[in-house]
Amino acid sequence: MPKTDHRVNLSDRKIQSLKPAAKGARYQVMDSEVPGFGVRVTDAGVRTFIFRTRFPGSTNPNRREIGRYPVMALAEAREKARQWRIMVKQGIDPAVEERRQRAALAAQQATTFGNVVEDWFKEKVSKERQGDDVERNVRFNCEALWKRPIVDISDADIRAIIKGKKDVAPAAARNLLGNIKRFFSWAIEQGTYSIAASPCDRLKATKLIGKKKRGNRILSDDELFALWRAAQREKYPFREVYQLLMLSAVRLNEAAQAGKSEPDPSRKIWTIPAERMKGDNDEARPHAVPMIPSIVAVFDAVPKFKGGPYLFSTTFGKKPVHIGDVVKRRLEKRMRRTLKALARRRGEDVAAVTLPRWTNHDIRRTVRSNLSRLKVAEEVREAVLAHARPGIKGVYDVYDYLDEKREALELWAARLRAITSPAPDNVIKFSAMA
Repeated sequence: MPKTDHRVNLSDRKIQSLKPAAKGARYQVMDSEVPGFGVRVTDAGVRTFIFRTRFPGSTNPNRREIGRYPVMALAEAREKARQWRIMVKQGIDPAVEERRQRAALAAQQATTFGNVVEDWFKEKVSKERQGDDVERNVRFNCEALWKRPIVDISDADIRAIIKGKKDVAPAAARNLLGNIKRFFSWAIEQGTYSIAASPCDRLKATKLIGKKKRGNRILSDDELFALWRAAQREKYPFREVYQLLMLSAVRLNEAAQAGKSEPDPSRKIWTIPAERMKGDNDEARPHAVPMIPSIVAVFDAVPKFKGGPYLFSTTFGKKPVHIGDVVKRRLEKRMRRTLKALARRRGEDVAAVTLPRWTNHDIRRTVRSNLSRLKVAEEVREAVLAHARPGIKGVYDVYDYLDEKREALELWAARLRAITSPAPDNVIKFSAMA
């Protein structure tokens, strides 16, 4: 048994002055301030803080190490010895309690928002049609929650994030709230993350963000001209994606995430698979887009990557392009410049030129409205937009109107060409002669 020195008031100076023990031996110096606390010195001069007492479950006093000096400071070691004394008096074994605390900390770290949301991305979101967008949305906006246990996240935390987003983009805030609600519902359903209630249960989008406004924005001919011109000045792949939006009326991600195998030049059909179409997995259907000459021209302009399955990409086809607010703001800036130039050419007040807020989805609405103007039948207009037919028709009528859609898109392409490439003012049009 190591020799026990008399009690002294341990200090850094005192500990540093302790000589190494004799070869093969060790000794200890006990503290006069905290009973049972001391420092043990080996023949190599290693100094280790110890605590000696009769621990719960033991009939004899035992010595346990607290930490090695100077890795552990004297003040820290002394405070730990005090805590151990309190636990022993309460019948708690400090070693058992420390294991329990380590396990609790590990469990807490495993259920931080960041760790659990990674599981959600992998097990749930990655299999969804809009999975990349959902993951990107949550990562970008919820970084403040990343290191916090999900059980500690309150409705006030979620409300603060949504309100901050609402001031910039109400529609995006509504979408983000929906994604956060989905995440917490999923975490509860798993039953492995120690969470029984969602902090989003009482958060209503209508009260938090406002009533959802139904879109009715349609781009004017001047705005279409400006958008086409702005898109032409973009580089690949943004230029081609926006041209497809204007020519085919597909949704943004239906174009941006197009795969190499989807366009079929021999049949002149671009088929968007059901898993990339809007709707539940059991209801979504593939959408056939007729490849009229103007759409063929867009696909022909796409670089041919050797690797990767995607047509529109900034990673050589490995991942689909993401078109966010930065690209749209750049387009809007160029559109305003073009609209002002048009006003100046007409002798109008340039200062009065405005560009009301518009969304990418408004392009679809604009095409749909122009198809109505071109007297295209309603069933064909709805088929162009890949809208599901209501009621019994949607169940039994599976005709895809491919020929009619091709004719409608050719009419629209001619109309769009007239808008975006108008004849010069000095050209006189003659009517056809019999």
